[in-house]
Amino acid sequence: MKPSIRIKTILRDDRGASAVEFALLAPIFLLMLVGVLQVGMAMQNYNALRGVSADVARYAMVQYQTGNTVSNSQLETWAENQALGAPYMLDQNRINATVTTPGTQRVTGATELQVVMSYQLDNVLGFAGIEFPFVTYTRPIFLLDE
Repeated sequence: MKPSIRIKTILRDDRGASAVEFALLAPIFLLMLVGVLQVGMAMQNYNALRGVSADVARYAMVQYQTGNTVSNSQLETWAENQALGAPYMLDQNRINATVTTPGTQRVTGATELQVVMSYQLDNVLGFAGIEFPFVTYTRPIFLLDE
């Protein structure tokens, strides 16, 4: 067999082309799949922070209306403890709650508090050099003065 005939035979042979195409595209598709998983986890954690902040607002209002004085640090501790249990099940080492009283109150006849909840996400895309550090949710609480 002449060398030119052998080269023509190799060039016409398409066995293994599917394997080469799969090897080129599989990492991209795998990264996209893991990215969708990461976004879903981030949305779940964001919704958990929203739920915890609503629970904090409810707790603060009930305590305020029954005449109990609850400090901002007590609300922070309550929020972090609430986030650990069901249905939220967040990791205690990655949750942070901050409750502050703004200097300027926006509503007359009410005390305004601001709750900032942040959570460091599980990073399943770290192997690709993509970071998803924190999810943060902020909400005001208005406690009506009577």
